Amino acid sequence: MNENFVELILNASTIVQSVMVLLVFMSLIVWAVTFSKWYQIRKAKRVAQQFVDTYLSSPDLNTFYQQDKLSNFHGEGLSHIFLEGFREFLRLKKQGMAEASDLISGSQRMMKVAFSKEADKLENRLSILATIGSSAPYIGLFGTVLGVMHAFQGLGEMQNATLAAVAPGISEALIVTAMGLFAAIPAVIAYNSLSNRVDRLLGEYENFSDTLLTSLQRDACLAQR
Repeated sequence: MNENFVELILNASTIVQSVMVLLVFMSLIVWAVTFSKWYQIRKAKRVAQQFVDTYLSSPDLNTFYQQDKLSNFHGEGLSHIFLEGFREFLRLKKQGMAEASDLISGSQRMMKVAFSKEADKLENRLSILATIGSSAPYIGLFGTVLGVMHAFQGLGEMQNATLAAVAPGISEALIVTAMGLFAAIPAVIAYNSLSNRVDRLLGEYENFSDTLLTSLQRDACLAQR
């Protein structure tokens, strides 16, 4: 069975073999992106939880900002959002801006920019999975059509056409369809799963941003008194 399978691939036309190589390459990309993104998201979630635990254990924002532990997060994820927001809060406060609404608006703008950058990092390369998941079946179908055309072309050159003569060509064509599905199905599953994980993590980022804005608003109101 394995020998027949390999023989069908080796005997396929050059263009069909090219389609097979493309589909194998796409399948490898799917698995490489899936594992790298899974590791990235898993690490980001773990770091986010550590950051929140450290944040909640601090008595106030100034103490937390001056902690040496903050450098352990390398300004990524929630620490990036916190630093951008709190630094802007301190900068505006140092410039003499006393209105609480102005302080909060400035901090919120910087936090939104930081949040957008972190979201781009988490969503980066997910589009590759979506593209492969939607295009691989059609590429496989394209290879199948070419294989069938090649099989019938060879059949037309024979004087005595039999099922045994056309079967190998049809088989090689169907192999391409199977390879297209083999690349597409994991891509779709991985995309849906990873996108769901990213959405949940970004939801945690948004919840923290709201909590931080509430704390900043409280500090700004106290400073006005």
